[in-house]
Amino acid sequence: MVEPYFDYQFRLILIGDSTVGKSSLLKSFTDGKFAEVSDPTVGVDFFAKFVEIKGNKRVKLQLWDTAGQERFRSITKSYYRNSVGALLVYDICNRLSFDHIPRWMMEARRHIDPHEPVFVLVGCKLDLAQKGEREISSDEAKAFADQHGMFTIETSAKTGLHVEEAFVAITEEIYNRIQSGEYKLEEGWDGIKAGFGRPGNPDFGLVEAEPAKSCC
Repeated sequence: MVEPYFDYQFRLILIGDSTVGKSSLLKSFTDGKFAEVSDPTVGVDFFAKFVEIKGNKRVKLQLWDTAGQERFRSITKSYYRNSVGALLVYDICNRLSFDHIPRWMMEARRHIDPHEPVFVLVGCKLDLAQKGEREISSDEAKAFADQHGMFTIETSAKTGLHVEEAFVAITEEIYNRIQSGEYKLEEGWDGIKAGFGRPGNPDFGLVEAEPAKSCC
């Protein structure tokens, strides 16, 4: 089966405490399904989906769902380096999961280095928050996001509310950085790759990659 054409491939990682809803968010986005009971992720799971963004661009997202438990941290760290963006996921009804977001940001920056990742702050379980279980206000989340120069959004994997918007937002920001020259295609880095096979353009995807920069 021939894979559909796409303009770019972006590799994204979902990080955050265990049980905040990372796996449910991904399954809602990729399959449109929600499981009332979900087993914790063991190590890393992989998903993929195509999205359309402004400028009629089609992007293939490689999505890596990481385990939040400390005992899997040494496994998940190896998946950071080749990512271009990270969804910082917290549970709107769990104060501690939000308080841990700065730690997750620091870890992502340390392991994705030398590239500066695109972050999006994603609150999960909005359906429960609307029932009075909220512990983090939308204003508090927005203030944190504004302080760190990132987009934030609240989602519900159960109802599908704002799920696709979260992934489109991070995809468009990565594309904007490509357009501005901040991000470039580099040999040996899987964070961003050129696509292939756009109909009517036989040269599409034949982009000369810049040599990888030495870090030492």
